[in-house]
Amino acid sequence: MAKKLIYGNREHWAWYLYDFGNSAYAAVVVLAVYSAYFKGAVVGGAQGTRLWGISVGIAMLISVVISIIMGPIADFSASKKKFLFGFSALSWIFTALLFFVTKGDIFIGMLFYILAEVGYRIGQVFYNGLLPEITTAEDLGRVSGNGWAIGSMGGIVCLLIVLPIIMIFKNSDLPVRLAMVITAVFFAASTIPSFLIIKERAQPQRLLPGQNYLTVGFKRLGKTLKNIRHFKEFVKFMIAFLVFNDGIMMAMDFAAIIGAVLYGMNQTQLIVMMIIVQVTSIFGAYLSGIYGEKVGFKRALMISLALMLLAIIWMLFNQTLIGYFVITALAGFALTGVQAVSRTMTGFFAPKGQSAEFYSFESVAGRASSFVGPTIYGLLAGGVAIWLEKNRGMETLLAEQVGQRAGIISIGVFLVIGMLILTTVNEKRGRQAAEAYVQEGTESGGA
Repeated sequence: MAKKLIYGNREHWAWYLYDFGNSAYAAVVVLAVYSAYFKGAVVGGAQGTRLWGISVGIAMLISVVISIIMGPIADFSASKKKFLFGFSALSWIFTALLFFVTKGDIFIGMLFYILAEVGYRIGQVFYNGLLPEITTAEDLGRVSGNGWAIGSMGGIVCLLIVLPIIMIFKNSDLPVRLAMVITAVFFAASTIPSFLIIKERAQPQRLLPGQNYLTVGFKRLGKTLKNIRHFKEFVKFMIAFLVFNDGIMMAMDFAAIIGAVLYGMNQTQLIVMMIIVQVTSIFGAYLSGIYGEKVGFKRALMISLALMLLAIIWMLFNQTLIGYFVITALAGFALTGVQAVSRTMTGFFAPKGQSAEFYSFESVAGRASSFVGPTIYGLLAGGVAIWLEKNRGMETLLAEQVGQRAGIISIGVFLVIGMLILTTVNEKRGRQAAEAYVQEGTESGGA
């Protein structure tokens, strides 16, 4: 009966539509349009790659600091929807303000992007935290996979909207800037059903005399850390996630720049490439949920990571534009499988009533890796290129290409190390630990 509700439950569809909207932001701003525009038009050269990596890193660092404490507060106050709206609005506003970024506007180009990204990333903590409240444990993986799949469709739709504009006015930066406004409106409009339809089932807890939400947040976080011995499998999973997600974020944040530098792709080609990636992402997300239910989500995650590693190795040796299109299609299929299954496993490892808190841990691991990975990639690729140009007299484009391939190697290193750590995680034991923790809390009078 539960499976029949997957496609008919109004709350599920409202939850999917949020992913539909925020995936448009990821596709246009991070993956296909703004990253390449910032690197090539706003800054230019290897310095653009370096500053893009720094911008991504700063955004993720801020997200880590905020989300680690906001998750417990959201659980305590049953305010996940309120926080979701607030941080989503931050992303909508500053995505639209990217319209005003033109050539040489490096400071506002970085600042507006960082604020838009912070809203987008922290909003995901509360969006993910609502997942266990709208579905059953049996259908958690399927609903999570559906969310990624339908979200990828949102990226396709938004890219198809902005593509004709960029093709018609291809010799101007105006269509790229307009694409930022269109994306902000698309993101905002798609998320309205989630705020109107989804019901937050958690009950707010009352503050005791002398307490405030900040002290409660730190106290709940401290309690979880103190009792971390109950969640050994989750801790190992988070360490693995932190490492392999570095590789995923590096590939996503620099896909457009790699295409532009190594294969001379123009803005139109980058958008077409990203549409292909979004299409394969739909199948990757959907199939990962089904496959995970049949063989176990850890095994499904390992397979997705192996496919991602294959794409990276292939990319390292590929010399053709057509080959890059095929590689990114494979990467799109793999990376959404990684993301969907990782979200599902976090939901299984989280005790009842602490979903936002545990997703905030996932967010911290994700944002930490998003800080470390892209920053390393940007500094490595940009640093190698600048050093070769200055000290070896290498032609600028060739130096940038060598730098990008050095960055690609680092992606593979993170994926391999993350997979090795993941092999130590016992999925069954982690789920049992979450159930036992709830039972212990109930028997002792609650947390």
